[in-house]
Amino acid sequence: MYRSLSRAVASIAFLLPALWLSGCGGKDETVITVGVAGPMTGDQSKMGQDFRNGVDLAVEEWNSRGGVLGKKIRVDVNDDQHDPKQAVALASKMVNKGVAGVIGHFNSSCSIPASDIYAKAGIPMITPASTNPKLTEKGHPTVFRVCGRDDQQGKVAADFVANVLKSKRVAVLHDKTEYGQGLADEFRKSLGTRAGVAAYEAVIQGDKDFKAVLTKVKRADPDLLYFGGVYPEAGLLVRQARELGIAAPLFSGDGTIDTKFIEIAGPAAEGTYLTFSPDPEKVPTAKAFLDAYRRKFGPHGPYSIYAYDAANILLSAIRDAGTIDGRAVSKKIHDASFRGALGEIAFDLKGDVKTAPYVVWITRGGKFEEIGSKPAH
Repeated sequence: MYRSLSRAVASIAFLLPALWLSGCGGKDETVITVGVAGPMTGDQSKMGQDFRNGVDLAVEEWNSRGGVLGKKIRVDVNDDQHDPKQAVALASKMVNKGVAGVIGHFNSSCSIPASDIYAKAGIPMITPASTNPKLTEKGHPTVFRVCGRDDQQGKVAADFVANVLKSKRVAVLHDKTEYGQGLADEFRKSLGTRAGVAAYEAVIQGDKDFKAVLTKVKRADPDLLYFGGVYPEAGLLVRQARELGIAAPLFSGDGTIDTKFIEIAGPAAEGTYLTFSPDPEKVPTAKAFLDAYRRKFGPHGPYSIYAYDAANILLSAIRDAGTIDGRAVSKKIHDASFRGALGEIAFDLKGDVKTAPYVVWITRGGKFEEIGSKPAH
């Protein structure tokens, strides 16, 4: 009896680790899990949801074809609330879950610290939207972005301001984040001596009242306001600027070009200039994506297509590598050229795209309109 009992106890002890893993979040070997991370709740949740939709569409298409490496693909959604500390915590959580790769984050202030976690674990990270140069300058071989960099879009904006708008007195504002201040500083650096910087001021992301800062800006009498930041603050800034009698147009970057900006700013959004990539409606390779996205989710957001392409790049690299080993997958991403909805995508040694064609847009009639490098009519 005692011998039988001992054998039973030994068998239970042997089985416990397997039971614990299957019941307490152990890695499921029957699927390939892709993490997606961004602000899924809060004032920037529109961008996070756009990410999720783009990745979901790509994964749905792969699963309809049988998945990858004979396994179905599962999406693990993570809400970083555009908080760097939360992003780092989620990065560790995804590493522990054994994700094959991560599509995210949205904010540079989240992507930069989280990238260290992914890189240490050898997990590929492809951000659809983080533009601060510091991200890829860190030299992590597993970190990529399908968007451009702030030194690229800052130069496009500065050239337009100096050569087309011919502004003479520019007020530069930012939101103190890695993205916002980084973009504002790159714009200012590229502008050089071609126009005077009449004011250089900061606001705090999440604040709602910017009239104290704008009153200082008004005294500087600028003929242009440049803002590095995201649409919640940009919309309030331009609206409150108009309320204070500041008539100078606003110029901002890719973090502002979303319909939420127009909703927040109202009529004050009219005439705002922005830098972003070319209109996907004019890109032939984007048509299939746009049609499928509209059928499933409705109107696409600015970074929906970037998240879609990022997911397809990751999954294509896993297929071509024949493994989910992150370092092998990352090598495939570095070595290959991908045909995406945005067109041909290839990466340099840093993980940046080799081509990042920023153009200028304007807000007109309650919509965004691409104007390239031409003056607005």
